[in-house]
Amino acid sequence: MTNDKKTYYVSVNHNLIQDVPNDSNEYVVYMDDEEVSKLRGLLHEVSSSDRYAFKRTFVPYKSADHDDAAEEYDERTINLYIFLHEHGDETTRKTIEDMNIIGKLKDTGYDDPGYEDSPLNK
Repeated sequence: MTNDKKTYYVSVNHNLIQDVPNDSNEYVVYMDDEEVSKLRGLLHEVSSSDRYAFKRTFVPYKSADHDDAAEEYDERTINLYIFLHEHGDETTRKTIEDMNIIGKLKDTGYDDPGYEDSPLNK
């Protein structure tokens, strides 16, 4: 950790970045001012794509596994957790690795049986 980096406490669930710990914090990360701005942007992107994905749930006959809203949310979520992993303390990195979220979100499962003849419903 370089001198220009500070410790921050992040809650993805509450969309918070704080410089003091509290009960809602899930991750500890070390960032400089520019990285804090980037993390704010990533949190905003995930929040925005989550709202878009929610609105899309009410569209009938739209396959959720090939919906652009779900794909956008997954991609932004992956980027957020990669960023947290890169900047996190040992506990943060281990938590994210134990969740297996980065690999799980990148693996769509489309190679599994049953998808070979399935049309893309976009």
